[in-house]
Amino acid sequence: VQLVESGGGLVQAGSSLVLSCLASGRPFDNYDMAWFRQFPGKGREFVGDIDWSGGTTTYATSVKGRFTISRDNNKNTLYLQMSDLKPEDTAVYSCAARYWSTPDWMYWGQGTRVTVSS
Repeated sequence: VQLVESGGGLVQAGSSLVLSCLASGRPFDNYDMAWFRQFPGKGREFVGDIDWSGGTTTYATSVKGRFTISRDNNKNTLYLQMSDLKPEDTAVYSCAARYWSTPDWMYWGQGTRVTVSS
């Protein structure tokens, strides 16, 4: 499955932003999906995930209550709605896919950069 993120940009602290991840190549509803982020000069951090049906989501503590993950299986699209953004949310955000509850996130997008100014 191929994944392409979009929606990143430069925003001010306190703003909201929605990222999208368009999937192609395989049936989208065969895959659990996730968002990760990578801070400048640091490793990748799990943001949250959503199961294939959209019925179950989990979030990292650092974003819980501010970020919402959703998906539209008819549009083959995953979303990350981010609100009350903070400068520490500045990172490259990537989506990932894994086939129905398999353990490893096998497919990755190229990422979209989000910069939050104070």
